Amino acid sequence: MTQDIWILDDDRGVRFVLAEALRDAGLAVGEFGEVAAVRAALQAARPALLLTDVRMPGEDGLSLLGELQAQGVGPVIVMSAYTDVATTAAAYRAGAVDYLAKPFDLDHAVASVQRALASVAAPTAAATHTLAPGHALLGESAPMREVFRLIGRVAASDLNVLVTGETGTGKELVARALHEESARRDQAFVALNTAAIPSELLESELFGHEAGAFTGATRRVAGRFEQAEGGTLFLDEIGDMPLVLQTRLLRVLAGGEFYRVGGRELIRCNVRIVAATHQDLAARVAAGAFRADLMHRLDVVRIELPPLRTRRGDIALLARHFLAATAQELKLPPKRFSKAALKQVAQRDYPGNVRELENLCRRLAVIAPGSEILPADLGTPEGGSRGGEWTDALREWATQALADGEADIHARAREALDQILLQAALQAHEGHRQNAAQALGVGRNTLTRKLGASRTRRR
Repeated sequence: MTQDIWILDDDRGVRFVLAEALRDAGLAVGEFGEVAAVRAALQAARPALLLTDVRMPGEDGLSLLGELQAQGVGPVIVMSAYTDVATTAAAYRAGAVDYLAKPFDLDHAVASVQRALASVAAPTAAATHTLAPGHALLGESAPMREVFRLIGRVAASDLNVLVTGETGTGKELVARALHEESARRDQAFVALNTAAIPSELLESELFGHEAGAFTGATRRVAGRFEQAEGGTLFLDEIGDMPLVLQTRLLRVLAGGEFYRVGGRELIRCNVRIVAATHQDLAARVAAGAFRADLMHRLDVVRIELPPLRTRRGDIALLARHFLAATAQELKLPPKRFSKAALKQVAQRDYPGNVRELENLCRRLAVIAPGSEILPADLGTPEGGSRGGEWTDALREWATQALADGEADIHARAREALDQILLQAALQAHEGHRQNAAQALGVGRNTLTRKLGASRTRRR
């Protein structure tokens, strides 16, 4: 008798709990512990849906997935504890309709099965190109697993993607992963930081210019849209784009054509746009600084990168990776973190997120003596004052902000310092302003004024 749902997983416990949950939902279930058993069962029956693990002893689930697609068997839902960009993208390219990251919520798994059964569609041809090499995006935390799942799901489409997240979280790495796992991977990936180009030059950078278009334009120059033809154009810090250029960009996204600066030849383009910003675009729209129609054109699919402080479990993994990668890149003797040093690294706050952590590891790879990095090498003696940690972090943030050409960093740092001190003092003294001001060594009027200014800025 043909079973409605087949579960392929070498872990008997996973098979048992998932099968029971599906049976409770009124579905018939068959269980298999290896790929060969599924192949044998396919000689006599076909499942309505298959749930398969990826990594199993012997043959993996992805190789079976390709065969099932060719035979018209499906839909298939992939399960794995190893959620990374390449694996999720490969699963979706091979025809998987969903990807469940272990450990998964049983209710979510049952809902995924029911949704897949309700929307069975004709299978698509399996992708023939090979997997991309390992991506620079790393992480094992739940937030990063969700990022990998989204990248895998949307990479093969031509939908525009908006990547959001704080500075230093790795937005360009997401854009590159989307490109490398798409059908455009053999074409160009072109990146442009719109905040780093003076506004009077940005139009030429994007669309190119003809000879004589302006003073100094002695020859025709192709812009980033032409350079990215057939590939992907990554527009970083899109929230800082001047309004007049937002209008031109909107026309390109709507019509797929543009003119070079000073040109009369209409140029058609086939480019996928991945944009990124650390700003709240909806707030920028409300303030009249960003076009709502452009935001909707860019924000077809949104991938939000979590700050490093919300995925502390990934810090040790990233730190070891950056330390080893720096040693290999600079041809230095390999080093390792002591257990105590790695614990301190994982406990630090990183306002600059992954970029700040990478800079710390690069510095340690060069200047730390010996083959083992100790707590003293981090700049704060073990068991010593914690004051050095936040000043080191401030120094690293300021260095990176200056290198990135960010503006008003002194004002931003003072504002953040005032807010943190005021909030901490008020919390410590249960909202009593006089006591909080005395603890901070400022007058009560000064504290009240700063609180008022802080509230005004938040509005």
